[in-house]
Amino acid sequence: MRHPPFGRFVAAGHQAGRLLVQPRMGFAGVRVMRDGLLAVRASGVPAIGTVTLDSYTRVGQFDEAARAVARGLDLNGFPIVTHGADRTARMLHGVVADDFPVQVRHGSAQPERIFRTMLAAGLTATEGGPVSYCLPYSRIPLRTATASWTRATRLLAEHPDECHLESFGGCMLGQLCPPSLLIAISVLECLFFVEHGMRSVSASYAQQTHPQQDAEALGALRRLCAEHLSGVDWHVVLYTYMGLFPRTPEGAKRLLRESARLAVRTGTERMIVKTVAEAHRIPTIEENVQALRIAHEAAASEPAGTSESEMDTGIHEQASALVGEVLGCAPTVARALPLAFEKGLLDVPYCLHPDNDNRTRSVVGPDGRLEWWNTGRMPLPAAVRVHREPLSHRRLLDDLDYQRRRFDQPVPA
Repeated sequence: MRHPPFGRFVAAGHQAGRLLVQPRMGFAGVRVMRDGLLAVRASGVPAIGTVTLDSYTRVGQFDEAARAVARGLDLNGFPIVTHGADRTARMLHGVVADDFPVQVRHGSAQPERIFRTMLAAGLTATEGGPVSYCLPYSRIPLRTATASWTRATRLLAEHPDECHLESFGGCMLGQLCPPSLLIAISVLECLFFVEHGMRSVSASYAQQTHPQQDAEALGALRRLCAEHLSGVDWHVVLYTYMGLFPRTPEGAKRLLRESARLAVRTGTERMIVKTVAEAHRIPTIEENVQALRIAHEAAASEPAGTSESEMDTGIHEQASALVGEVLGCAPTVARALPLAFEKGLLDVPYCLHPDNDNRTRSVVGPDGRLEWWNTGRMPLPAAVRVHREPLSHRRLLDDLDYQRRRFDQPVPA
């Protein structure tokens, strides 16, 4: 049974003034995965379903996933290749509907078998990218991942139904990656998708450490998408903070609410939530649904059109410079992305992948904004201040814990 394309569903929700919320939920068993999707659908909020895959499937260890399923072991996601297309399709029957699309979230640097299985099961929306699912999650060469993603993206583009592909580029390492680089990678991955035939894409951005800086960043991301993705269906998705999460339930809720209000102020169409259990374990179905409701209530209480994104601290200029330099170093995006990392034109702070230059550094500044400490060989505007002295390990640990400390502190009476 065919349903409206994913991008069209998101656009309709945005036109109706609704922020679409989405969990990162995945379970090993077919029955519990179905129960989770049905619970999200029945949550009473405008939501999108998610099938998040397990770690074995993400790295192509399908035999290990099959052994775990055969032994009845729990996994941290749904092993879609192990269950197969027919069983997955039966799991989704009566769940996916015109008012409830489902997206597959996977984390794989080589996703061809995942994409074939999900398409055969009737699912047409997924996410990732040749950079964003290689550098953080694998050690395979970036050129290998880019070739794999070329083949995988064409599978989606050549499918009879319109497929949707979201860049995970706005979430590199989860934290301490300055906004301009997150934006540049997300836009470049969307251009990679379009280069290989996709007509419906989304660009991502993960909430960082300062609300006004994040608002400026989301405005810059939207500007660059409008400049580079004309003629393509696109939208923006915001992730609730992806770094070290508050340990207290109230701190986690406060952080989630802040991200939902940010999404509304910036006109963001879709939002990926996190739960009160995020710092401790894999969330339950009930905790995922609770997070969706908290985000929806916070979004509903925030007046639209009050964004602080009019401020300009140079995020758009930096991101635009990076995108332009990368596109200028090769005739195609597929060739440009690996070359850009080899030349240090793109360099993710603290990323230990062998193909990453790893010369850049960033810090949380005195006012909570994420700043460049060292820009390595990246072609950023001269106005960006660069420090020559090395960072201390204590400063790095404090910065990693910044949001956790900020939100776990009791609110003054």
